[in-house]
Amino acid sequence: MTDSPIDNFAPRLLAWFDVSGRHDLPWQHPRTPYRVWLSEIMLQQTQVKTAAPYFERFVTALPTLRDLSNAPLDDVLALWSGLGYYARARNLHAAAKRCVELHGGELPRDVEALTALPGIGRSTAAAIASQAWNDRHAILDGNVKRVLSRYHGIEGYPGLPAIEKRMWALAERHVANPQLPGSRMADYTQAQMDLGATLCTRADPACVLCPLQDDCVARREGRTAELPTPKPGKTPPQRFAHVLWAEDARGRILMQRRPPTGIWASLWTLPQADDSALAREWFERHLSGEYEQAQPLSPIDHAFSHYKLQLQPLRWRGAESRARIGDNDDLRWVAREELASLGIPAPIRKLLETPSDA
Repeated sequence: MTDSPIDNFAPRLLAWFDVSGRHDLPWQHPRTPYRVWLSEIMLQQTQVKTAAPYFERFVTALPTLRDLSNAPLDDVLALWSGLGYYARARNLHAAAKRCVELHGGELPRDVEALTALPGIGRSTAAAIASQAWNDRHAILDGNVKRVLSRYHGIEGYPGLPAIEKRMWALAERHVANPQLPGSRMADYTQAQMDLGATLCTRADPACVLCPLQDDCVARREGRTAELPTPKPGKTPPQRFAHVLWAEDARGRILMQRRPPTGIWASLWTLPQADDSALAREWFERHLSGEYEQAQPLSPIDHAFSHYKLQLQPLRWRGAESRARIGDNDDLRWVAREELASLGIPAPIRKLLETPSDA
């Protein structure tokens, strides 16, 4: 590999960013370490257009790191509800508490200290440091992997350790380029993400508009559709579960908090059972009445990163509990107007929005 692609990469990218980059994102005004950190966590697995309204709602409710640290986890999950990948919210909350305990209520500027916090990996730590403080660090998120694999013609699935190691080395070389001003690290970091999100997209990249097109191996060799090398195909397993939707005579809904680990950890949801026998067992243990009077609703399909889940909702109206269910930690009757204050998985929240006469 010649030095030419390294030399030209940052200057061309910054020139493009000055004209065509995204300069009006909510976390850029003002750009503080807390807001940058929050945005980076939200943008893991989530596009900007989806994350932006959640970000604004979140910082309105919890404007500082200490506010986040002091908030109950239920409040944090409620603000996150619908954004998915809830481990991000739990890690965010835990990291805020760690910052109060160890770093005086502020995010540490040191990258190693950042990566020691829950939910912050190498690339996220670098993105925070470069955008919050203009520190010179390389990032390697999904957008940057796509750009580098095409620009340098790197074959192999980027998730493989050997390929990722090579990409990190290239990313570091680009950051070390003396033509990249240290005062513009925040812009350079944002520019890489913007290029991947707007031009160097997975499908139909706009190569004719790309500032790097003259030196891009994939464009020169007509391989943009091949690079980056896709992940080896694997059909995700299909799982099934029953969802028990019980409403009492007052219209309250019986909600259950998920365990602190696993899928939808610590969120409030409708009770679930893996099969009909377990669903009946749960019903008869907690509720009076006839199990057979359940109203089956349309199945719900939901995809996780490692499997697909189909939920079969069963609904009972006028249900009564066998024993008194108070406001305990795991099971409670919740009025409809209180649902908005709880962290509830998106497919369950959508189900609960079904009209009461449906």
